[in-house]
Amino acid sequence: MLRPARGYHAFEACVEQLATTIRLGVYPLGSTLPSERELAERLNVSRSTLREAMAALREAGLVETRRGRGGGTVVTLKPRTPSARAAARLTEERRHEWLDSLVFRRIVEPGAAALAARADLDPTALAQLDAAHAAVAKARRPADHRQADSRFHLTIAALTGSSRLVEAVTSVQATLHEMLLAIPVLDANIAHSDRQHATLVRAIRRGNHDRARAVMEEHCDDTAALLRGLLG
Repeated sequence: MLRPARGYHAFEACVEQLATTIRLGVYPLGSTLPSERELAERLNVSRSTLREAMAALREAGLVETRRGRGGGTVVTLKPRTPSARAAARLTEERRHEWLDSLVFRRIVEPGAAALAARADLDPTALAQLDAAHAAVAKARRPADHRQADSRFHLTIAALTGSSRLVEAVTSVQATLHEMLLAIPVLDANIAHSDRQHATLVRAIRRGNHDRARAVMEEHCDDTAALLRGLLG
């Protein structure tokens, strides 16, 4: 089931694939995962990328690393945080709603980014975009970062001038917030997300609507990959 990960999105792809194989029982509870070298070869990623992905799985309580003779990375399937334990008890109906919101987001937010890039924004609008972007970069606490991230996405929607689009993005961001609370805060993902935000701002400022849409699509896909992997 493990296949080469996409280069630019290797971290998220590794987390999704490994978490999915664990949840599907390919690596059952109590079993030991293949060696770091073997997994890196199967996924066609660097050892450092694989280590970041394994750290994410440990944070989520899917595995733990044991030292000494007979050690290795062992499947535990023990959610560690209250929100993660709540996510493990999700009803099928709620899980379906969450996954459906990711599909909806994949259509709505790239469209908003493209429209914002087409909007011939005035200096005031560009200043709002820059301020929203800067707030994400400045946020240090996870809760502050998540709120600033939501405001950044809502600002992009607001720049289109469409109240219906703002309503749609508000809806998906609210559901996304619930989902992100149920997984660990992953530094590698935040760093990747911040780079995508910067690229997105440049595309909107330059009026490059195709690039803005493509970057937002990548951004949505990467977040969805983590959530599908860690939430099941």
